[in-house]
Amino acid sequence: MDIISLFFLFIAIELFESNWQKSDTIYGLLSNNLAIFNKNIILYFLLNSSFIYSIFLSVYLNNYSFLMLSIVGIKFFDIAFKLSIMQKINNGVLIEEIMPNIKVSLLLRYFNAIAYPTTFLFATDYFQY
Repeated sequence: MDIISLFFLFIAIELFESNWQKSDTIYGLLSNNLAIFNKNIILYFLLNSSFIYSIFLSVYLNNYSFLMLSIVGIKFFDIAFKLSIMQKINNGVLIEEIMPNIKVSLLLRYFNAIAYPTTFLFATDYFQY
């Protein structure tokens, strides 16, 4: 499969992930994540498909460059951070004690659909040809 097809698939997966988590605030985003997490943790990981896809891309393309591993690493820390917050909420800690409620603008909501696929193109040296 060529790089540009993998790029557009990456965008589609990022848009899917942004849309199932969609909310106007960080609290709403965490609430959407928590609802899925409390139903089934395997489903939660499957719905974070961009993390799985980025690992697939690294292995499929045999690309372990700094930029490619940065995508995987940031996605890993994003999931780990959310899991940590959700675990605290499930243990009775109020979300207000953990973090402030921040409005999520349209640009911030879909920034991942631009940043990660573009970084992927740089990681594969797509612009060198």
